[in-house]
Amino acid sequence: MSDDFGSDYITIVDDDGQESELEVVDSIEYKDQTFTLFLPADLSEDDPDYGFIILREVADENGDTVFESIDDEDELNDVYEHFMTLLFDDEDDQA
Repeated sequence: MSDDFGSDYITIVDDDGQESELEVVDSIEYKDQTFTLFLPADLSEDDPDYGFIILREVADENGDTVFESIDDEDELNDVYEHFMTLLFDDEDDQA
């Protein structure tokens, strides 16, 4: 369910069956893949686990979009830097 005037949220289930609600911050196409940047919606900003979460969008065997973690630390850092450049360069341009 998308709201034109609010944030989009998804609920994910990790490998241990734990559900988490995530707020969608942005999605990008980068190196022929789609990555989505999230913030945890069910944690306080003061929580030490609060911070950006980046997941890769992939198609499952049914063609449905699912999200997977990025296990390669170099790739994760590269995608993170790309997101930060896009997000914060936009803010600098608007100032």
